[in-house]
Amino acid sequence: MSAHTFEPVRSDTCTPSRAARELSFLRGEFDLAVQLGHVRTVPDEGGGGGRLVERAEIDRLRAQDGFPDTLRDRVRVVGTTDGAELMDISAGRFTRLARLGLLVPAKVYVNRYGAVVWLYLTEELKHFAAVTENTHLLKGRTPETLRGQLAEGVDLRARNWRMRQLGCLLRQAEDPWARAGALAALLPPVEVADVVEDPYERAWVNRLRPALPGQTLAGTSFAHIAERITTAQDADEIEWLRSDLAHSVEEARALSPAPRPAVRRTRPTTRPTARPIPPLAHTVTAPVEPVPTPVEPTETTAESRAATAEPMAEAAEPTSGTVKLRRISGGHAPKPRHAPERRHVPRVRPAPSPVLRPPGSGHTPPRSTRPLRAWLRRGTARPAAEVRDPAVAPGRQPATGT
Repeated sequence: MSAHTFEPVRSDTCTPSRAARELSFLRGEFDLAVQLGHVRTVPDEGGGGGRLVERAEIDRLRAQDGFPDTLRDRVRVVGTTDGAELMDISAGRFTRLARLGLLVPAKVYVNRYGAVVWLYLTEELKHFAAVTENTHLLKGRTPETLRGQLAEGVDLRARNWRMRQLGCLLRQAEDPWARAGALAALLPPVEVADVVEDPYERAWVNRLRPALPGQTLAGTSFAHIAERITTAQDADEIEWLRSDLAHSVEEARALSPAPRPAVRRTRPTTRPTARPIPPLAHTVTAPVEPVPTPVEPTETTAESRAATAEPMAEAAEPTSGTVKLRRISGGHAPKPRHAPERRHVPRVRPAPSPVLRPPGSGHTPPRSTRPLRAWLRRGTARPAAEVRDPAVAPGRQPATGT
């Protein structure tokens, strides 16, 4: 079995949901009873991070007289209107007494319209109305000093609610580090970082920092309202929390330092002794002679060579008579040493360009493409053309004299 496996929940404890069912509580009523100290809890040793209720505590509460009505009456809460009716005063006077800090709210929530709703314990309201010293606050004109504080805008409902929550968290804390986390839950993160400068100690305090009920609204449109309620706002309140936090951290540091990451000690590695590198061998590379690349004759080269041969043939023709061609005997011309092999390229004659003639000039026979034959034909005599009399009609013989 692995050493990291969580141990099963002990048989002499039960979860908060099961304890609420056995005590006939709603879950909200059970949480309020735990905050007020009516139901004692123990930390979860299995590693879950929550709290459990011992079986002996459940048996003790069930054995009380009037169970479960007497236990539920202790956690019953009412709003402003019901609380004013319970104390037999107006809702406005009830609100003024709550703002002056004379009535301490036990729960708070933000409704769907963004309004803050404060809830008060009926047991505390009945006790306040039954005290004789509070009669002048319930009947008659409000004292001048209290009216001056109300005119200045005093509202201690959020601060009194935070002090009630802090008292509940300090009761559940079992060591100085847990008390430091409870105090840090009411301070802004900037103030906590200013008091706890060591990053490892600050991380440990933030890990033990519990979440207040109003902080569940984080990330909603009413997050700024919840932050104003759950975080200390007054300068004297912030200073008092900072002082207590610094004292708790100093006490916790002396008792058990905050956990830190283990330092890994690595053995120094022995580097091999450097050896000199042998010099590279000096090599001489002979220059490489370029190899001639044979060039194949293209079609343009063949045409230009043929065009050059035509005027030479014309110059070799005789002026008159029959032309006789003879081959010069002799050896062949020596070929170049590295001459490339010639290939037969067919001769392509360029097409004659068209000649533009004016209209009505008649058809002119195309000029012969062989000038040698035309020149030979000019040397032969043509028969004389017959002279015709224009006066003689065609087909008739001219008249002769007798």
